[in-house]
Amino acid sequence: MKKILITGGAGFIGSHVVRLFVTKYPNYHIVNLDKLTYAGNLANLKDIQDKPNYTFVKGDIVDADFVNELFTLHKLDGVIHLAAESHVDRSISNPLEFVMTNVIGTVNLLNAAKNQWKENFSAHRFYHVSTDEVYGSLGETGMFTETTAYDPHSPYSASKASSDHFVRAYHDTYGIDAVISNCSNNYGSHHFPEKLIPLSIHNIKNNKSIPIYGTGENIRDWLWVEDHARAIDVIYHQAKTGTTYNIGGHNEWTNIDLIHLLCKIMDKKLNRAEGESAKLITYVKDRAGHDHRYAIDSSKLQKELGWVPSLQFEEGLTKTVDWYLNNEAWLSNVTSGDYKKYYETQYVKR
Repeated sequence: MKKILITGGAGFIGSHVVRLFVTKYPNYHIVNLDKLTYAGNLANLKDIQDKPNYTFVKGDIVDADFVNELFTLHKLDGVIHLAAESHVDRSISNPLEFVMTNVIGTVNLLNAAKNQWKENFSAHRFYHVSTDEVYGSLGETGMFTETTAYDPHSPYSASKASSDHFVRAYHDTYGIDAVISNCSNNYGSHHFPEKLIPLSIHNIKNNKSIPIYGTGENIRDWLWVEDHARAIDVIYHQAKTGTTYNIGGHNEWTNIDLIHLLCKIMDKKLNRAEGESAKLITYVKDRAGHDHRYAIDSSKLQKELGWVPSLQFEEGLTKTVDWYLNNEAWLSNVTSGDYKKYYETQYVKR
């Protein structure tokens, strides 16, 4: 039985990856490592928590001794590394926290892997899950490819860019079997409601203002989170060592157009008059260093490994809305306490 460590497996994307691997590969034992900070929620995995091939471990990747002990105890065959501080606004408020988790934490995992796997690197794999934000910002045309030069603009993207470089350096210097993927914005169920889509769903439902940075003209490429999990599965099992793949939905939307679509869907679901939810849109002071446009060229992944997105955006967004409306207890639980304090200080009207 192969043992695979998935870091950050109680978070948004991580929980979908854990669920996929636990259910699809009964001959694998999945060790889910998560610190359970504000975005880590074991309720995300209630449906698989009692599976015999699943183990949860609470811990912090910043603790090198703990990470080394974990590798020694579990005799891991592979790592899928998703654990990260990921919210840009939080990185602007506290950049050092992002350096510690995203850079130091990644290096701790790499060091443990190097020490434990040095007798046979080719029998183990270190898969680092990253973001398209490392590439910086695009103009009105063009797309990010795997050879696009890094140009991070926020403490978050700078920390992720640094971690990418360390993963490549450990592959090139020590021979670790490492692969990297850089993905566009994800959406779907179990997403912590500080991000645009779940935040807006929550606020529309409760007749609260929908905060939109600047003029709302920033453009993002959106990917259904379950499609991302499928891509991670394919890359982990099929990618050649040392390779990088971009994962995207070929699905660009301005923030304001996305919110108008979401408002239309919510009006129908809540039996409101068309246009009622859109009245909640409120423009707030723009984020510092806010990138204008991201767009991913995922043709390499499609051509080499055969992965393609499965859902059109409106279908995926409707599924997302349905999940949040049908899981009010989950949403209420994660929008209490410290999150409310953060929300009140983060969004300031222009």
